[in-house]
Amino acid sequence: MRKGPAELPSLGAQIADTHAHLVMLDDPAGALERSTTAGVMFIVSVADATESPAATYGALPKWHEEAQRRLDQWAIPHGEPPAVRIVIGVHPHNANDFDDEAVEAIATYAKDPRTVGLGEIGIDLYYEHSPAEVQTEVFRTQLAMAHELDLPAVVHLRDAFEQGIAVLQDVGLPKAGCVLHCFTGDRDMMERLVDLGCHVSFPGVVTFQKADALREAAAAVPLDRLLVETDAPFLAPVPFRGKTNEPAWATFTVETIANLRSEDTVDVAKATIGNARRLFKDPVPKGA
Repeated sequence: MRKGPAELPSLGAQIADTHAHLVMLDDPAGALERSTTAGVMFIVSVADATESPAATYGALPKWHEEAQRRLDQWAIPHGEPPAVRIVIGVHPHNANDFDDEAVEAIATYAKDPRTVGLGEIGIDLYYEHSPAEVQTEVFRTQLAMAHELDLPAVVHLRDAFEQGIAVLQDVGLPKAGCVLHCFTGDRDMMERLVDLGCHVSFPGVVTFQKADALREAAAAVPLDRLLVETDAPFLAPVPFRGKTNEPAWATFTVETIANLRSEDTVDVAKATIGNARRLFKDPVPKGA
């Protein structure tokens, strides 16, 4: 039984956080250090081609080095910072800024061995910072780029599920794969995505009190399509809801999903990291 809200679940196996914005954290190196002690050993961080992606690509070695220094200082057994990979794309909020320069940036960073996906791309009609028609066209264009670059697509859909599904059906999923990130829908929506061939990534929202429909989806998703994420610094799970999220807290999401499925946390944990490494093909040695 957990002694207090700050004690992380012991899952018995490593896990993956497949969607985090490390560059938006105040102390990315500290987040990587705490990920190690929590057993979150594979992280996919997001860089936007219109928002100085070099801030992530350039700083990652320094974050890793500082995290290693701290782990060595504390003499953490087998202490090694998690493997961090990057997805590059243009968020639907920034669709208005999608231009030839953004296309060139995506193509250039796609050659970096740390790049494992194209995203996050999609349609967001909740905020609609860019017009819906512009978002849709940019989504189509980037999905086609994922095909050309042989990268999995990391898809963001908010209040735009039907519109997004229509694009995915028309353009088709990349052979490399597709994941619906930060999934907050119901079981029917999950099943439609799985039938299309998508992975489904569950955030800390699954721990929220009023997320019954999402929990039903998490209990039913095929284990080989299941991913978890933090979307850090957003959407911190219970018991940290409202605070700045970080990859270590993906452990609460895995524990909750395992309980919903009446499955051992070890099995669910292994599925999250195994699915993540297969989808994103983890092309460079861990820790590089």
